[in-house]
Amino acid sequence: MKELILSLVAGLVIGVVFKLLRLPLPAPPVLAGVLGIVGVYSGGVLFDWISKTFFQS
Repeated sequence: MKELILSLVAGLVIGVVFKLLRLPLPAPPVLAGVLGIVGVYSGGVLFDWISKTFFQS
């Protein structure tokens, strides 16, 4: 839980700093970003499942 709160605070601070400096936010569009994160996580879980199911010695 501590990691989640620290990640949120870090993201908020970075967002404020970028807006103060009038820079574009360093994030993809909301839906594309969320789908990318879900895809990366799902790929890792799928790889673990496949390797444990089919290649376990």
